[in-house]
Amino acid sequence: MKVLIVLTSHDALGNTGRKTGFWLEELAAPYYAFQDAGATITLASPNGGQPPLDPKSNEPDFQTDLTRRFEADAAATAQLASTVRLDSVSQADFDTVFYPGGHGPLWDLAEDSQSIALIESFIAAEKPVALVCHAPGVLRHVKAANGNPLVQGRKVTGFTNSEEAGVGLTDVVPFLVEDTLKALGGDYSKGPDWGSYVVSDGLLITGQNPASSTETAAVLLKRLAAK
Repeated sequence: MKVLIVLTSHDALGNTGRKTGFWLEELAAPYYAFQDAGATITLASPNGGQPPLDPKSNEPDFQTDLTRRFEADAAATAQLASTVRLDSVSQADFDTVFYPGGHGPLWDLAEDSQSIALIESFIAAEKPVALVCHAPGVLRHVKAANGNPLVQGRKVTGFTNSEEAGVGLTDVVPFLVEDTLKALGGDYSKGPDWGSYVVSDGLLITGQNPASSTETAAVLLKRLAAK
């Protein structure tokens, strides 16, 4: 089993002067779910090399056993420091793709033509795609084979408007994930703020927030096992 994980290269939190990037738990939890299942993992990002970590995601309140495991794992951190460029990967080399969130993807991956084409190619090849937290926003320009938005008519979830308000970034982000998925015709649903909530619709698997990372990866692995 070969798994591609796509991370953001964007590190600026709008015009706030603060840093953003990917959310550590949303990488660490699926990384070990896949590794422990025997998968070969490739990490990619638009710019290649070390992707920016949202510094808030490594504060004590947001650390987990899996984030601490990742930070102490020399092989994992070395792999993270040398992600391959997104324009160098092909879906033909992988069984699935997973997108961790963090606020960064809203700025770069959501608008990235390589990412858009990559997701479309996975779906066309009938390979599952999973995205968690802010990463479902990366689907905003992704089309289905019929030219309609990929999420149109599909069950989806992602970071809620109330969760965005809870972190005080409603007016900072370029778009709200919940509003965007609904506007595209997605059958959006959500669970309680900050609790694990995952939705699966055919090849598309989405998780609501950081706490959903482990379950999203588990649902993806189950989907792969059923192929």
